[in-house]
This record gives sequence, structure tokens and C-alpha cells, in this order.
Amino acid sequence: MALLIPTSGTTGNSKLVRISYKNLYENTRSISSSLSVESTDRAITTMPMSYSYGLSIINTHLFNGASILVTNRSVIEKEFWSFFHKSKPTTFGGVPYIYTMLKRLKFSEMKLDSLKYITQAGGKLDLSLVEYFKDACKKNRTKFYVMYGQTEATARMSILSHNEVDNKKGSIGKPIPGGRFVLKNECGEELKGESEGELFYYGDNVSMGYAKTYSDFTLGDFNKGVLKTGDIARRDSDGYYYILGRKKRFVKIYGVRVGLDELESLINNKGFMCVCSGIDDNLKIYTTDSASIDKIHDLISNNRLVHSAGYSIKLIDSIPRSESGKVMYSEL
Repeated sequence: MALLIPTSGTTGNSKLVRISYKNLYENTRSISSSLSVESTDRAITTMPMSYSYGLSIINTHLFNGASILVTNRSVIEKEFWSFFHKSKPTTFGGVPYIYTMLKRLKFSEMKLDSLKYITQAGGKLDLSLVEYFKDACKKNRTKFYVMYGQTEATARMSILSHNEVDNKKGSIGKPIPGGRFVLKNECGEELKGESEGELFYYGDNVSMGYAKTYSDFTLGDFNKGVLKTGDIARRDSDGYYYILGRKKRFVKIYGVRVGLDELESLINNKGFMCVCSGIDDNLKIYTTDSASIDKIHDLISNNRLVHSAGYSIKLIDSIPRSESGKVMYSEL
């Protein structure tokens, strides 16, 4: 065991992920190859080192003799951009929340000549944001990579290349070198061809398992290279994968199956910031904008998305987020 990284996902149940030296080496090597990281690259930090994605960016650059530009400033602070222009980074990464902030800052109008490429992971990016950053990066001659990962896989598992973002919009791409995706049905049977099912990942970067108490530190490799991601995904005819939502983030509203992640994304894509939670026959939509409430009601009604008696819209002061920017649904 080389590393313990805390993870609670969106459930709030704290635990540690046990990562081996082999996990770190294999994931670092695969990502380095996928992104063609060079010794001349300069990565600026945008996420905490305790977050697997943030640590992965550091590891991949140090592995290749590249530079790390360390700052504790957020992208919404002027000091971050002052440091950016002074140090001239060639790359950075971010979770969806960071990209939401970058759009509000009018990223497409920024003059960032040193930037070669940017990466996104840590959650599904709304299609409107994918479109925005695809166009912004094309305008500024910067490459935009969409990736998919989990702490339980050390960091990242797949990549959608910059030249595929337009044709495969919304996709997480294909597995990184040395990795493999498999879709399974509810009976645990592997699905072939175009299909939809629970996503499993196979690779040497899959962690050893969890530790909930100190006595778990001595446990061996529980996962043995196989990760049950907990995500429902679709594979298209070209072998590209699309995340549909968390397996536990589906509810039934008067007998109709509703994906909370899918509904949340659809509403956000229409310009109404919200998050969705709930249980069967009691879906809750949370927003911080009172002016959006009636518009969200109209959107749902006009498109017959959810039975009118099966959901409610709640106004909240702020959306609870983890340090890495992920929504903490357990605190809603």
C-alpha cells in the first residue's frame, strides 16, 4: 500500500481508498501516454492534492520531468489569473464546477497563449458546457480532452480526444491504455455491441479496496483489478461510452423510471441551475434562483418529463459542494 485517499462520493459516507505503488505507476504511465505529456509542459494546480484527480495531474507531470505551478488560489480569484499570466502554464484540469465558473468568467474571450490543452473529469459535464469549451478551445487553438475517473481507479479510466469531442459529444471516450470497460445487465451477464448496463472497469490502476478502520490497512488486494463503478452507461456502435447516471440515482415516479442525473443535466442545459435528489414518487429539484422555479415547472410540464404530483421544487441558499466541487447530495 502506497497511499490512502479519502472519498465520500456524494453520499457523505467517509472512507479511505487503499492505493498501491503499482496502481499509481500504471495509471500515471497510461495517462501520460494518452495526453502525450512532455517535459516542457507546465501544469497549474486548480484542485487540492488530496483529490485524486488533482494528485493525478501532479503525478503525470512529475513522472515526465514536467513542471508544476502550485497555487492555492481559485479560478474565480484575480490572483489566480495574475499568477497564470506570470508563470505561463501549458495545461490545467478541472471538474464540472470549475468549468461552470470559467464560462461565467468568459473563458472564450481570455487571451491564454501559453495554454496547449485542458482536461475535464470528476463528473459529467453538461452538453452546453461541452459545446462552449469545444468552440472556445478551437478558437484559441487549445485542445480540450474529456476524461472519466474515480478515486477507486487511482484517478482516470478513459479519455475522449480533442478531435472527437464534436462527433461524440457527451461521451467519456474509450479506456486509457491497459484498461478495459465491460457493460453488464442486472444478472451480471456481459453485454455485447450497442448496449446499456452497469459499467465495470478492468485494469492495473484499480485500487486495492477501502479502509474504514485502521485494521483495514493490512488487508490485501480486495478488488483484484476489477472495479464496479456504480455507473449506468451506454456503448455506441463505435465502442464509445456515455455515462447515463449513477445506479443509485434512479427513482420511479408513478411507475416511470427517472434518472436524476439525466433530468438534472437536461434542466441545467436549458440555463436553469439546479440539482436533483429524492426517492420513489418524491423527486426534489433544488435551485438557488427563485426566478427559475416557474420556468422549471413549465419545462417539466411542456415536455412531460415527470408526473406533476411526483416532484417539488425547493429554493435553497446555496448548493452544498465538496472541496473538489462535487455536489453533496446527502446534505440537501
